[in-house]
Amino acid sequence: MIDDQARQEAAEMLASAENTRQPIDPLVARYPGIDVVDAYEIQLLGIRRRVGRGARIVGHKVGLSSKVMQDMMNVDEPDYGHLFDDMMLTESVPIAVRAYCAPRVEVEVGFILGADLPGSGCVEDDVIRATTAIVPSIELIDSRIANWQIKIEDTIADNASSAGVVLGRNRLDPSSVDLTDVGVEVHVADATDPTPRFLAKGRSDAVLGNPATSVAWLANKVSAFGVSLRAGDLVLPGSLTRALEVHPGDTFTASFGGGLGMVTATFI
Repeated sequence: MIDDQARQEAAEMLASAENTRQPIDPLVARYPGIDVVDAYEIQLLGIRRRVGRGARIVGHKVGLSSKVMQDMMNVDEPDYGHLFDDMMLTESVPIAVRAYCAPRVEVEVGFILGADLPGSGCVEDDVIRATTAIVPSIELIDSRIANWQIKIEDTIADNASSAGVVLGRNRLDPSSVDLTDVGVEVHVADATDPTPRFLAKGRSDAVLGNPATSVAWLANKVSAFGVSLRAGDLVLPGSLTRALEVHPGDTFTASFGGGLGMVTATFI
């Protein structure tokens, strides 16, 4: 572990990197003793800073929810971060790439909670009952660590690489669809070629077998810190595909099966 002074220093460096768009070297290199506990404490320092400056928490995101990503990071469970009101983007307003360090997008089945979730002991059925709607989502992720050279401690400290989210217009009752079998295809068009080209496809069972399982995991995880997932929260349970690099002029379209519909994100 590292001491409180080092944690504070790390949180300040990450905040500065986000503000200036000048990424920093990996925390695991600067602080060889850093562990996951340190990383969550650093994340919380950053969260408190943002809340103190007027930002409002509107939900949470789960990262590393696929077995492939967990193996890559040498971990056996996901991680999580916080979503703020100033991260909520729209389909109608282009997103400036220059406002981020090295943005990427992920496509997710978002959960909008209509009731509080239980903490310890939360299961998938609790998630379905508490969810007012699922929504097609594109998450914008960004790393304040240079060149995405991250270990698990780096991304946790960096608020799980959270940066933004775009929600599609459709809202679907989660009980009306098989959440283990929602497919998605992602296409991109750019400034030089407006014809959409295929980028990736995936299925919802890539997210811990069922994205509702990921939401239940999160409810259990944060309850250990005295935090609850509450009515009105947006929860992003993890990506159905690999993360996709973003360039100015790109327009991404994610088309989901199961009646969930489409969501687009345009970058300038």
